[in-house]
Amino acid sequence: MSDYYDALETRDAATREAALMAALPGQIAHAKSSSPALQQILKDVNPALVTSRQTLARLPVTRKHELLERQQAGRASGSDVFGGFSAVGYGARMPRIFASPGPIYEPEGAAKDYWRMARAIFAAGFRPGELIHNCFSYHFVPAGSMMESGAHALGCTVFAGGTGQTEQQVQAMAELRPAGYIGTPSFLKIILDKAADMGVALPSVTKAMFGGEAFPPSLRDWFAERGVVGYQCYATADVGSIAYETAAREGLVIDEGVIVEIVRPGTGDPVAPGEVGEVVVTTLNPYYPLVRFGTGDMSAILEGACPTGRTNVRIKGWMGRADQTTKIRGMFVHPGQVADIIKRFPEVARARLVVTGAMANDTMTLKVETACGGPDALAAKIGEAIRDVTKLRGDVEFLLPGSLPNDGKVIEDARSYS
Repeated sequence: MSDYYDALETRDAATREAALMAALPGQIAHAKSSSPALQQILKDVNPALVTSRQTLARLPVTRKHELLERQQAGRASGSDVFGGFSAVGYGARMPRIFASPGPIYEPEGAAKDYWRMARAIFAAGFRPGELIHNCFSYHFVPAGSMMESGAHALGCTVFAGGTGQTEQQVQAMAELRPAGYIGTPSFLKIILDKAADMGVALPSVTKAMFGGEAFPPSLRDWFAERGVVGYQCYATADVGSIAYETAAREGLVIDEGVIVEIVRPGTGDPVAPGEVGEVVVTTLNPYYPLVRFGTGDMSAILEGACPTGRTNVRIKGWMGRADQTTKIRGMFVHPGQVADIIKRFPEVARARLVVTGAMANDTMTLKVETACGGPDALAAKIGEAIRDVTKLRGDVEFLLPGSLPNDGKVIEDARSYS
């Protein structure tokens, strides 16, 4: 059997990029015509002109808090529980609805493998004809259905284990003998520990695909010592599968059905390869056609191709959250405000707002990278911009280019809370 789910994974990179960019104008046009929210968000956009990453990067980013606000407004008015983002209504084309904290309601479309999880499950070692023990929740959130639909598309049978009931999970695994497990790594550890306490062997469980939590090397090694080879996937309830781990264990390969950008937090501006920023996804999903959706997650592009032969771009994996909004002297300061300040000064390459001191005695310093000479006058101008944008006073500190850490932080809260 092939080492790849399909031929898309090993396409020439230029061929893939051409196909994605060719699909963009149609998807943008579809989003504008079928999604009232995106019709408004993209009102000044000519879909026919969005044919490259450069033109895509000029479109606005829609972040999760904006999606929630539109949904809340739609529910309050009784007009649309999805805030105008769904391209389909109740009925056969929307078999299920799920909820994320907020709540944000997510529709599930009727397409086979709607969340595009089969590719990630295959990369984790599962093959058609196997039984998978699925311990993601089937209640409220889409994770259980997300994985089950992908497993079915792959040709696997699923035991709907869900969460909790650890002893019953052990019993089912012992009696049904699944090929592996899908769920959070922490719950599989609990199951294996319980099995050991019960004196029950689970020899059939040799592979796993994890999501929803960090999967550090120490935990990977813990599972390996017990005969389980685990891989991770990265997906969200809004856009489905985004990227997945392979046997190379060098980052996560981006899914074939999405366009991923890494942007500076608080902006829509793409960062250079290797620089940490927010993951922004444009999905080719016709049912829920999100365009430049800001996930709020941080990652970075890995240069080069995956050693497994998959040719799509890789990201480093989950590297924290992009929402660094911080309350300073009673005022909220957002990453977007820092970006607004810096845009006024072409001499500044990068910046980070650092908040120090004790609570109620805050000091904020904008650290900026610049090669510009004569910084005194520039410092005064930047200080004025800080007051203008944030309504707060802040110091300015100059650094040489490349001095700030590459961790995607725009605002660093270094205050003492003791």
